[in-house]
Amino acid sequence: MRNPHGFTLIEIMVTIAIVGILAAIAIPQYSDYVTRSRLVEAQSKLSDTRVRLEQFFINNRTYVGFTCTQAAIGNENFGITCTTQTANTFTITATGTNKMTGFSFTLDDLNQKTSAITAAGWSSPSPNNCWVSKKPNIC
Repeated sequence: MRNPHGFTLIEIMVTIAIVGILAAIAIPQYSDYVTRSRLVEAQSKLSDTRVRLEQFFINNRTYVGFTCTQAAIGNENFGITCTTQTANTFTITATGTNKMTGFSFTLDDLNQKTSAITAAGWSSPSPNNCWVSKKPNIC
């Protein structure tokens, strides 16, 4: 009788099949998880910029003259812009860049939140009155 050493071809093929099945399930789930974690960056930057705008308004009694340059520092995935500023109103937009292209969130002076999403596999909520945080368009 011989001492068996090593693995048979069947054992290796079964192991490869199991690893392949696990990878087919895990990789898309991980990708969605990473995307969801990046959405927090936009939402926190919008909230932070809103606080800065309100402080600016308290000091100056107008939103006109506020610049979004401070809010844009450190953004890898989203660019922050203050698109509309009047004496009493503002709108802040976070637009996705790099891997987050297709995601856009807005916040205004009435704290109304909207999502505009064109990224593959994602969609904007209906009614559009919140920031999407995970699939399928859940706020």
